[in-house]
Amino acid sequence: MAKVAVVYHSGYGHTAEQAKAVIRGVESVSGTNANLIPVDQIEQHWVTLEAADAIIFGSPTYMGSASAPFKTFMDASSKVWFGQGWKNKIAAGFTNSASQNGDKLNTLVQLAIFAAQHGMIWVGLDLMPGNNNSKGSVNDLNRLGGFLGALAQSNSDEGPDAGPIASDLKTAEHLGARVAQITNQFLAGRK
Repeated sequence: MAKVAVVYHSGYGHTAEQAKAVIRGVESVSGTNANLIPVDQIEQHWVTLEAADAIIFGSPTYMGSASAPFKTFMDASSKVWFGQGWKNKIAAGFTNSASQNGDKLNTLVQLAIFAAQHGMIWVGLDLMPGNNNSKGSVNDLNRLGGFLGALAQSNSDEGPDAGPIASDLKTAEHLGARVAQITNQFLAGRK
């Protein structure tokens, strides 16, 4: 059974909704076990991450990069990095910001580089961009047009009950399912 952990930070609850969507996607794939880990509880979950076959990283984009609490988690992983404890685990990422762009790509690049430093294998989003032609709409999956990971947008003056919108959450679910499927394939190939 593939073990997938989702480690995330959420300052206002929006990225937590995205993380829950990723977990729903992971759990939709049979033969997969999922763990949702907020970074403020990381000290209780290092062993869970060690046992995971895949780790999906999630952070809001603040000022063009991952949030400070998520960066604290990244820095705290240096002992794991030194021992190459996550080498050859599957990795992926997601992020949310109030702006349509908000420099979210920079956060995903930061997460991908972090995974690469740990010797992990990055999985991107396999969806064509949505909402980019006259027949498109905000209801399209991957409406923000990302490939490196799942992007979401939440209005700054509304709570997590109003955002991210359904299509962004479905995109996050798709990423979770994709990671679970690839992790299962990867583990089957090792046998």
